[in-house]
Order: sequence, then C-alpha cells, then structure tokens
Amino acid sequence: MSELETLQPVIRAIEQGLHQNLQGEKLIQNFLPNFKQVLTHSTWLSEEFKQPHPEYYQQYLLYLDPQERFSIVSFVWGPGQKTPIHNHEVWGVIGVLEGAEISTAYARTKQGFQKLPNPDYLKPGDTDWFTPETGDIHAVENAFDNRVSISVHIYGANIGKVERFTYQTDGTAKPFISGYSNI
Repeated sequence: MSELETLQPVIRAIEQGLHQNLQGEKLIQNFLPNFKQVLTHSTWLSEEFKQPHPEYYQQYLLYLDPQERFSIVSFVWGPGQKTPIHNHEVWGVIGVLEGAEISTAYARTKQGFQKLPNPDYLKPGDTDWFTPETGDIHAVENAFDNRVSISVHIYGANIGKVERFTYQTDGTAKPFISGYSNI
C-alpha cells in the first residue's frame, strides 16, 4: 500500500474536521484515532522517505493539502540528531513510527526560556500534539545515539513554508523556514 493510500483515512478525517470548522485541539482529537492506526506498522512508508542524513535530520513531504491547510511529513532522525528550541506557529501532531523521540517543552520566562521537567519519551505508536495556544515551543531529539528513528508529523499549514523561530535559552529568536528534504 502506498503512502497516500495509507494516509487517506487521516486526510479524510482532517478534511471532515475542517469542513465542520473544527480548530486546534478539537480538530486534532477528530483525526487522532485514524492517525494512531497508521502508526501500528511502518511498512507503508517507502525507503525514500526513511533516509537519514549524516549531519542533520530530514523532513520529507508525504502529503500537502491542495489548499495548504495541512501537511504530512516524515522526520528521519540520524543517531543523536536533534532540533534547536523552536516553535511552529500552527497546530501539530507527532507520531513515532520507528525508534523513539524525546520532546522537551520550554516555557517563556523573563530571562528567556526554561526547560520544563519530564520530557516526553515517545516510542512506536505514541503520539503527542500541540497548538500555539497550549504551548508549541520545544526541542526534539532522537532518543538513540546508535540508530535511526522515524516519526510522522501533521501540521496545520504547509510547514515547509511557515516562518517560525528557533530560540536561545536567553530568549534570542531567529526566524527560519524549514523547507523539505525531498523538494
């Protein structure tokens, strides 16, 4: 089964929720059961979307809504790879397909950003979600120093075009646009 065939129930559930004007957490809860079903095995994801890079993580576009209301990407984390502290500007859902990820949330303080306790450790089948309203500032890393981890992310926009920010712990922000590894 192809990526698009496997993702169709998720895509339809998101489209249905958008048609019903669901937003944020309500929209996410509407399609989350279908997304969790996709995470039960990883054989549907082609090898071309599982390829790591020796220096930095890869973000492969799997599906882009024709109106760019949402996008679905695979993230491929080489051993020990991680993101800087960053935000998203849109809602998002993460599901681990292979390996494991650690997501560490940060809170804005007068001095900058403070790491919150108890990072999320996500293993295959686990999901996490965020919205700008509930807090979308975090850093993500491959939980392993000796193997690849792969996750699928769904975002409430064409995430490859959204201007977002990376942050230093002192609060310094730097704009960036992530793009895609396969375009």
